Formats: sequence, C-alpha cells, structure tokens
Amino acid sequence: MKMSFRWYGSDDKVTLQNIRQIPGMEAIVTAVYDVPVGEVWSRESIGALKKQVEDAGLLFEVIESVPVHEDIKLGKPSRDRYIENYCENIRRLAEAGIQCICYNFMPVFDWTRTQLDHVLPDGSTSLVYYQEQVEAVDPLKSDSDLTLPGWDASYTREELKAVVAEYNAMTEENLWANLTYFLERIIPVAAQCGVNMAIHEDDPCWSIFGLPRIITCEENLDRFLKIVDDPHNGITLCTGSLGCSAENDVVHMAAKYAAMGRIHFVHARNVAVLENGFEERAHLSKCGSLDMYAILKALYKNGFNGYIRPDHGRMIWGETGRAGYGLYDRALGAAYLNGLWEAIVKRNSTSER
Repeated sequence: MKMSFRWYGSDDKVTLQNIRQIPGMEAIVTAVYDVPVGEVWSRESIGALKKQVEDAGLLFEVIESVPVHEDIKLGKPSRDRYIENYCENIRRLAEAGIQCICYNFMPVFDWTRTQLDHVLPDGSTSLVYYQEQVEAVDPLKSDSDLTLPGWDASYTREELKAVVAEYNAMTEENLWANLTYFLERIIPVAAQCGVNMAIHEDDPCWSIFGLPRIITCEENLDRFLKIVDDPHNGITLCTGSLGCSAENDVVHMAAKYAAMGRIHFVHARNVAVLENGFEERAHLSKCGSLDMYAILKALYKNGFNGYIRPDHGRMIWGETGRAGYGLYDRALGAAYLNGLWEAIVKRNSTSER
C-alpha cells in the first residue's frame, strides 16, 4: 500500500512541504488544473508538476483526475475529438511516469453536498448531504438563485438547466452505451502505456435531479469491469461514496475487487449514514458507520498493493481553506490508516509463524 495525499497545485494552502512531513507519506495525487476540460495537457505543464512533486521528495505516480468532457458522456458527435485528446493525455502522463489515473463518469456534478461547514458535536466542521436540502434546490424546478456545493461554476444558471435537461432525456442504458464507447477506446491505450485507469463511484451513489447515475453498487461495478475485461480497467474504491448507502457492503466489495486485482486506488473516508443522507466524519471507525479496520483488512488479505489516500477531512483546530481538503484532519487520517495497515500486517505475520 502506498499512502498518498491530494494536492491542488501551487495555489493550495497545504504545501508540499507540509505533506512531506506527514509520517509514512509517499506520493502526491494531483492534476493540471489550468487546461479546459477535454483539451490536451502540455508536456511542459506535466513536467513542471512532476518536478515540483519530486523535488519535495514525493512520488508523482497518480493523477486525479483527467476530467471526461460532457460531450463524451452525452454521446455527441464531437466526442471522438475529445476521446482522442483523452488518449493523448494518457500517453503524455505515462511518459512522465504516471501509473494510475482516477476519473469519473458522473453527469454534470462530480459530487454533491448540501453544506460544507456543518458543525459536528465536537466543534469540527464537515461536508454533509441532507436530502430535503437537495430537493429544495432542483435546477429545473426552482427559479431561485440557490445552488449547492460542487456545482460547476463554469455554467450559468441557464446553461446548467440546459445540460441537466439533456441528461434528463437520457436513460441509464444510454449512459452505459456512452461509457462503453469511451472505455473501448481508452483502455487499449492505457494498457499499451502501462497505466491503470481507476473509475470513481458516483458521489453520492444515487440519482440526483433525475440524472442517470450508473457507478453506484456492486452489480453495476461488475457490469463496468466486464465492458473491457482488462486489468488496466479498474476502480477507485471510494469508501465514502459507496458507504453513504447502507445497501452497499463496502467490506465485501473491497475483498472482492481486490482479489480480482481491479482496485487501483482507494479513497478512505468515513461517513455517518442517516435516514435523510449522510455526514462526513473523522476516519476513526467509531466516528462513523464504516468499519475502516475491516475494509483495510479485506484489502490486505486479498492482495491490494495500490495507492490509498485519506479522503476528505473535517476542518479542525481553527484551520480554514478548501472544504474537505485541509491539512490537519487528513494528516490524522493518514496516520490512522497507516497504523491500521501496520497492525493488520503484523497480526497476519504473527499468525503465519
């Protein structure tokens, strides 16, 4: 297991020097952020990013993410140009030593939360999702100026309505067909380059505003992996995205897909599942609904040796910055996860003697 940390580039308040000081930290998870979605990343930008990371004594092996253009998801005639650009990005990132690319196929919204600073009983703040708040802000039914965190600021309100309407006219099978078209073209390139593609589950893992969502559960992950049955076609196991639904058995899924060799990246996040949604909590198992020890044990016992990062953190100790991506709580999460992993390795080593 390689412990990694997401970094948003030179403008990130959390510096590479901060991250390097976290015990057991090995790799940086980052991306080129100044190129429009669907366009090719320059070798100069990739090279500059690689140099920054490696000069800080960290590995440059994971990209999160190379975004998928909406025209690809919608199956528009222009998708072929964007897919070729995507393939070229895979080639260029492979040249720079990238081993894993995390991406998603979510319509419009990469993630949805209703608050970014909900105060928890201990006084920390976290990201939360309450269904009644989502229902009050339907972009097709409300004429108010209300929005939700995670909405793409590049859309005007009318543009957002238009793109949501396009997706509302699609079925899940349409989206599956468009995902198939995409995978059949990018996975052979990734395999040739030795890059593992790791799709991220929909966050949260159910439909919002009537939009089709398909990377949501075990049945659909099984279907996804069979589309192009190649080890380079894998998943990012996001414990929080899957675990926010009580219907998903994350421990079982961790064991199953690790045994198949198809988990290339893990986002480790704990959530408290509620009747009306969920709240993100500290990584410690007892702080939420997920058994983080059992998840990591399932990964270890089934041969997982990929990348993991502490995913989302509360804001604690007065820290301010990008919601979910402060330094302190994610550093605590990394230490906790590393401690669990070491305990699991030691326990299994002892039992084998």
